[in-house]
Amino acid sequence: MTAVLALAVAGCGGEGEGGERKSDANASTAPQTSGSDDKQQDTAAGEERDPNARLAVLKGADSMEYTVTSAVRDSGGFVTITGDMKNTGSEAFYKVPSWRGNEKEIIAGSGEAVSGGTLVDSQGKKRYYVLRDTDGRCLCTSGLSKVDAGKSVPVFMQFPAPPVGTTEVDFTIPTFDTVKIKISE
Repeated sequence: MTAVLALAVAGCGGEGEGGERKSDANASTAPQTSGSDDKQQDTAAGEERDPNARLAVLKGADSMEYTVTSAVRDSGGFVTITGDMKNTGSEAFYKVPSWRGNEKEIIAGSGEAVSGGTLVDSQGKKRYYVLRDTDGRCLCTSGLSKVDAGKSVPVFMQFPAPPVGTTEVDFTIPTFDTVKIKISE
């Protein structure tokens, strides 16, 4: 996670509309793996993590589940959400484009990506969208076209951080339910 965050921090530009921060980082595409090993590489960090760790589980359409394994605030003003996207159904899932959201600039730049996630700070009354670089690519897992039946893939998303006093936010991805998660400092 440190490597991706360092790249994102090093390439930060100014604030865009809606509190979004633009970045020059070209780390928007993370390698994809599938399977269910006991220890997996975190796509955003390159470090091993416990796949049994759970902050929350989002239930989605067509037997999809996203298990949030970490929500970490860094000193550069970002929050990175990591977890595993699992297909609990009996057929391959191909509707990954439904996770992009509907922001035209990020759809054009990121293609098949999990770019539609949002964090909502109810206390501060503000919504945070997935960060993107200056080419419009999201700082999230991209290049994901399907999730095979019974398999899971690691997925990350990076957001601007809410104010330091905010430790709990609502998190969602298009076609999934909304859950409350705690942000680690």
